Amino acid sequence: MPSYAKNKKAFHDYEILEQYEAGIVLHGDEVKSIKNSQANLTGAFIDVTKQEAYVRDMQISRYKQSSNPDLELNRRRKLILHKKEILKIEALIQQKGVTAIPLELYSAKGLVKIKIGICRGKKLYDKRETIKKRDQDIEIRRDVKNYR
Repeated sequence: MPSYAKNKKAFHDYEILEQYEAGIVLHGDEVKSIKNSQANLTGAFIDVTKQEAYVRDMQISRYKQSSNPDLELNRRRKLILHKKEILKIEALIQQKGVTAIPLELYSAKGLVKIKIGICRGKKLYDKRETIKKRDQDIEIRRDVKNYR
């Protein structure tokens, strides 16, 4: 399944508690723009209003050969989820310090899907620990490779 856009900053700044897969309602040439990797998830977030989930501030650039110049770049886009999932996400977001953000845009069976993460912000010392652990893992893998 090809990935079109990843929110790398989310994995650095947040601790991911849960993940969900959702469909996304797109208009016009947005699918072609996404498949050309013209989407940006940085700064985007998930908003639940009236038992409907929306992604906000996700920027999809205008398709070069588009005949529709009126399409908004940062409009809110509806997510396709089961009602139980929407209610669960809404309950989790209500907790203090917890937010829902898009992690990745990808294709599954010809459809564009979005991976949603329920996240809690990391403190500075947590980020340092994550970097330290990653560096140790890289060093261990390097030593094992050189030992062979």
